[in-house]
Amino acid sequence: MTDATDKPDEAVAPGRHRRVLQGQVVSNKMDKTIVVQVSRRYRHPRYRKYVNEQVRYKAHDERNEAKVGDSVRIVESRPISRDKRWRLTSIERTVEG
Repeated sequence: MTDATDKPDEAVAPGRHRRVLQGQVVSNKMDKTIVVQVSRRYRHPRYRKYVNEQVRYKAHDERNEAKVGDSVRIVESRPISRDKRWRLTSIERTVEG
């Protein structure tokens, strides 16, 4: 018998669209949790200047495989703890060293 947590999120709810973000790992000091910083650049509606916005998300990393500096992809999921609502799906680029 397989556990429900082993299934990918797409297999659990095939018709549901979940937000997917890409960012950089800035902390992995917690057990099974990483902090991912997502940056976006947009033009301010009134002042027409470009604004850099950075948001940090806590994501669930089941196998503790992401390291600081890695570029990762996270997907929205059910609440896992008070702060965690995201899961790590893949590591896009790793940092050597």
